[in-house]
Amino acid sequence: MQSNTAQILQKVESYSPDMQREILDFIEFIESKYKFKTPATKKKSPLKDEPFIGMWKNRPDMKDSVQYVRNLRKTQSLRKHS
Repeated sequence: MQSNTAQILQKVESYSPDMQREILDFIEFIESKYKFKTPATKKKSPLKDEPFIGMWKNRPDMKDSVQYVRNLRKTQSLRKHS
């Protein structure tokens, strides 16, 4: 059994170029009617190239990130119980 896509392609390929253009116009109409957008493929850049990497490297209060987070949690914990 052929997939729907294969069946559609087989039929469309058998039609004249004018009919194929009409089919394409209809598909574009349906896309606009339902605001269907084909997802744009975006090439992913390496994480190390992201602008946020290293944004805290010059902050002296974050030299020891583990201790910094512990202090934040302790502060937040005290707020909730007060």
